[in-house]
Amino acid sequence: MNGAAKGAIVGGALLAMLGGAGYGVYALVGDAGDGDDKKGSAVGGAPRKPAKGSGPVSEKEIAETAKAFLAAWAAGDARAAADLTNNAQEAQTAVADYGAKAYVAKAAITPGTPNGTTVPFTVAAEITYEGATKPLAYESKLTVVRGITSGLPLVDWQPEIIHPQLQKGDKLRAGTPPSPPVKAVDRNGKELTAELYPSLRPVLDSLRKTYGEKAGGTAGSEVWIEPAAQDAPRRNLLTLAEGRPGRIETVLDADVQAAAEKAVGRFPEASVVAVKPSTGDILAIANHRKDGFNAAMLGGRAPGSTMKIVTGAMLIDRGLVAADKVAECPATVSWDGRTFKNMNDLKLDNEPFATSFAQSCNTAFIKQIKPVGDNAALPKEAREVFGIGQQWKTGIPSFDGEVPEASGAAAAAEYIGQGQIRMNPLNIASITATARTGVFRQPVVVKASLDGRELARASRPMKPGVAAQLVRMMKLTATSGTGRGAMASVTGSDKGAKTGSAEVDGAGGPDSWFTGFSGDVAAAAMVEGGGHGSDAAGPIVAQVLNS
Repeated sequence: MNGAAKGAIVGGALLAMLGGAGYGVYALVGDAGDGDDKKGSAVGGAPRKPAKGSGPVSEKEIAETAKAFLAAWAAGDARAAADLTNNAQEAQTAVADYGAKAYVAKAAITPGTPNGTTVPFTVAAEITYEGATKPLAYESKLTVVRGITSGLPLVDWQPEIIHPQLQKGDKLRAGTPPSPPVKAVDRNGKELTAELYPSLRPVLDSLRKTYGEKAGGTAGSEVWIEPAAQDAPRRNLLTLAEGRPGRIETVLDADVQAAAEKAVGRFPEASVVAVKPSTGDILAIANHRKDGFNAAMLGGRAPGSTMKIVTGAMLIDRGLVAADKVAECPATVSWDGRTFKNMNDLKLDNEPFATSFAQSCNTAFIKQIKPVGDNAALPKEAREVFGIGQQWKTGIPSFDGEVPEASGAAAAAEYIGQGQIRMNPLNIASITATARTGVFRQPVVVKASLDGRELARASRPMKPGVAAQLVRMMKLTATSGTGRGAMASVTGSDKGAKTGSAEVDGAGGPDSWFTGFSGDVAAAAMVEGGGHGSDAAGPIVAQVLNS
C-alpha cells in the first residue's frame, strides 16, 4: 500500500449508523476524498443544505446544520462537509486530511445539546497506521452562523473543530515523525514526563525536535499536531507504536518542578520559572494557561516594578542614589506632561532609597530621570549587566527580554517597568539571579556542552558594591516591604524579593508579578490580571522557593 493509503479508508463511500447508538453517532468507513457524489451526504434524514433564511439562526437550523456537517465529516465526504461551512476551502482540506493524513479509520461523532448557536460534540476516533491501531477520543464544538452572502445557516469554520488543540494553520497528522522520541531526565536522573509534569509538554517537544536525532533514539509512529510556525515543535497527541527514545539530560529539578506545577495551578493564566543563581541552571518551568502557551519562557509583557531591580542598579552605579541615603518619594511626580503616582498614595519623608525600593515608590525612581540625562542608560544597563536581549540559547525556544530606548514620558514609564518593556518570568528570574550574585549567567535547560552552543555573556560586570546594595534592598522588601506577606512563609533568613503590578491596555486588571530568592534559588512568577504582585504571583514564588 502506498503512504496515502496505509491505514486510511478504502473502498466506496459507505456511511453506517453505529449499532445501538443514538442520534448523530456515525462511523467513518468510506473514502476520504472530495466526495463528488452528492447522494447520501446527509444521514438520518438531515438535510444536506438547509434552506436560505435571514436574521439569527433558529434552533432548528442550528441542529440540522450541525447534524448534516457531522454526518458528512464522519462519512469522509469532504466536499459535502465543506459546503456546509463558511470557509469551504479550508474545511475541505481539513476533513479530507482527517482520513488521508491523520489516518483516521473510524470516527464516532456524537453531538451534544446545543448551547445557543454552539453545538458541543464528542469524537471517538480509531487511527491505523502500518498495522498499529489506537483510539483517539476528544471533545470539541462548532458554532452555526448565518452566511453573509448566501443567507444559509453554516458552520463557522475553525481549525479546532477537527481537534480542540488545533490553531490557525496547524494540521493533524499521523505517521513516522522526523525526530525520534527522547527520554528527558532531571539533574538527578529522574525521568520527566508530560503526564507527571504537564507544563513540560512544550519543553519536552522542543527538546525532542532539537536533540532527538543527536540523542540516538529511533522513531516509532505517532499522532501529532503539525504547527503552523516552522520553528515550533510538533505536539505529540498519541503514540501508535513505540520507538526507542534517546536520553537527554536536563538541569531541571523534578522536586522543584512538581512544586511549580502545583503552585501555578492555584491561579489561572499563571507562569513561573526557577533558576539557580550560582550556575544559571533552570530548575523549573511551569504554566497554567488555557492556551497552552509557554509564557514562562516565551511571553513578553510589561514586568511592572520588578524592573526596579535593573533601574536601581543603574542609579546606584551612577552614584545618583544609595541604599542608605535619603531619596525623595513624593506622592506624585510629572515628566514630559504625564503625572505618575504611587500605589495607595504612598509618600515617604526623609527615608533612605532602600525604603523607597522596599515600598515600591514609583516617584523615587522617576525623579532620577533628569539627573541621569541619558535615554539609553536603562537599556544599556539591562543589556550590558543583566544580559537582557543578548540572544540567549537555553536549549529550547525562549525570549530573552526587551528594553527599548525611549524618551519623554515613555522613558519614565520604563523606569518602573511599564511602557514598551517586554519580559517573562524567565527574564525576571535571571535578573534576580544576577542581582543575587552580581554575575549574569545565561539560564539553560540543558548544558551547553551537550551541543557546543555558545552562551550569552554580559559585556561588563556588576560592581560588587552595587550587587551588595541590591541584595540588601531585596532583603528589606522581603522582611518589611511589599513582599513581606508572601515571603513570610519562606523558611530561612537569607531571602529577598521584589513585587510588581503592571497595567496592560485593554486588560480587566493589572498583571501580578513577583520575584524572590532564597539561598541559591531565584524564582519569578506572573499572573495575567492577577492584581498586586503579592496577591497572586507572590504565593507562587514562595511555594517554589520552599521546595
